[in-house]
Amino acid sequence: MTNPAEILPGLIFYSYLSAQRKEKVCFWNHHTLVLQVSGQFTLETAGQSISMTGGELMLIGKNQLGTLTKTPLPGGNYETIVISLQEDLLRKIVLEEKLTADQKYIGPPNILIPSNEFLKGYFQSIVPYARSSGATMTNEMGILKVKEGIKLLLLALPALRNFLFDFSEPHKIDLEKFMLSNYHFNVPIEKFAQLTGRSLAGFKRDFLKTFGVPPRHWLQDKRLTEAKHLIESKHQKPSAIYLDLGFESLSHFSHSFKKKFGMAPTALNS
Repeated sequence: MTNPAEILPGLIFYSYLSAQRKEKVCFWNHHTLVLQVSGQFTLETAGQSISMTGGELMLIGKNQLGTLTKTPLPGGNYETIVISLQEDLLRKIVLEEKLTADQKYIGPPNILIPSNEFLKGYFQSIVPYARSSGATMTNEMGILKVKEGIKLLLLALPALRNFLFDFSEPHKIDLEKFMLSNYHFNVPIEKFAQLTGRSLAGFKRDFLKTFGVPPRHWLQDKRLTEAKHLIESKHQKPSAIYLDLGFESLSHFSHSFKKKFGMAPTALNS
């Protein structure tokens, strides 16, 4: 089985692991509902660190960067079902059900959903499809399952209509504050531009005005300075931090570090 496996292309995914895995970086284009079957799921973003175990549900907000850690519990495996709440489907539900957001959502971007009997039943109804690699789930059935999940979320937390049905574009946000919180995520400059509500040209222009240097230069310098601090003051090993600081490989990190500071990062641990 590929991991994660697509149960319904682009909408429903199933992940099964027997050993811990940490993703480099994830970007969520759409709101995402995560149903934890077994093991522990941990999401870390610039503003939140949130975990859940078997039987729990989490709603992840769109337009975010973060990392995931997937951990089987002792003597068990890791199983997760992920449902992408794509915007075109949410818009269709708004039209069909005559729903609308009545105010701006101001809560956290990632939410643990309190369980109830309806959600437990929904949870159990999807697990067999996932474990059989979706062989028996048709597109029509899958879309009905996604719609059912959305309706049950609204039943559990009615205020989520303001979370789910806000279709406005990301507004132009504070560039300095955003970059200082998210510089360690290894994503293209174009993605940083999108998440701050700017065109690529506008992002580069505002960035130069704010930081005095181009984005790529600033990002590498900031990541290397943070690495030096973690190695010197926190006694972290280079091999343990290079991925979290946005470097593709340990060799790339070591080369860049030596070029900036005149010594290999391992020299600081000795």
